[in-house]
Amino acid sequence: MQNSFMAKAIELSLENVRTGRGGPFGAVVAKAGAIIASGANLVVSAGDPTAHAEIVAIRNACKALGDFQLTGCELYSSCEPCPMCLGAIYWARPERFFFAGTRQDAAAAGFDDSFIYEQIAMPAGERAIPAFQLMREKALEAFELWKRLDFSRKY
Repeated sequence: MQNSFMAKAIELSLENVRTGRGGPFGAVVAKAGAIIASGANLVVSAGDPTAHAEIVAIRNACKALGDFQLTGCELYSSCEPCPMCLGAIYWARPERFFFAGTRQDAAAAGFDDSFIYEQIAMPAGERAIPAFQLMREKALEAFELWKRLDFSRKY
């Protein structure tokens, strides 16, 4: 079954290129032996830099499940996830994920995420897009309130 789920993710990537909707990436989420959601890269067509295949599939799966976590699910991606998608996968907490192409394969096609991996390791103020901290003490109030009220399901 894993091969059929991966084959579907790869077919989504191919269809996406053929139709001109987006980049060569596809993903599916499966649970209990069935695909419950899928996604393809829609960055350009949706005008959304976060509309990577894995993100689209995770959003669709969460909507189908009515939950923000993918408990008991597996994610299949036509390519090794970029840093953003990897973070989303960890936040969604599927049981496991699989990928076909590597990030080196993606780089060879012009999708090079190595720059982002390098930037993450740098101090915030030294990155290509510098980041600066402001008003930390005030921001901590929201965290303190969250801990005190303790009404939300943890994630």
